Amino acid sequence: MSIDVEAYYRRYGPQVLRRCRFLLRDEEKAVDAMHDVFVQLLRYQGALKDAAPSSLLHRISTTVCLNRLRGARRRPEDREDELVLQIASADDTESRASARGMLDRLFGRVPASSRDIAVLHLVDGMTLEETAREVGLSVSGVRKRLRALTSVLQELELEAA
Repeated sequence: MSIDVEAYYRRYGPQVLRRCRFLLRDEEKAVDAMHDVFVQLLRYQGALKDAAPSSLLHRISTTVCLNRLRGARRRPEDREDELVLQIASADDTESRASARGMLDRLFGRVPASSRDIAVLHLVDGMTLEETAREVGLSVSGVRKRLRALTSVLQELELEAA
């Protein structure tokens, strides 16, 4: 069964817009990106399954926004943007690589849906109830997953020390 893009837009549009706002930090760019997410859904709706729509839209919106940020980095709109992007990308490469490695080890030890739960609750700021509704678990199930993530993270920190 193919997905109903219009129904997804009505139900998940606000969530996608929140994600785009968070990543792009610009209302106009966020709205454009949100529409691009649903254009992608229209383009591939026949190949997509109506399962885990929140996770699917979260991945698509993240990808769309990161691609826009990468594109802006390659071709800044003006000289001030270029300077800001140079400063923003001058982060310590070793620290970024270390953090990325830690996240890979963390998410490699827990169910894939735990990553979605962590992002929805800890990054996007959704309440436990909203997160539970989006991922199809009970609030206690979401709490249990978050506790498991914390436990695995503490183990990884001990291993790294």
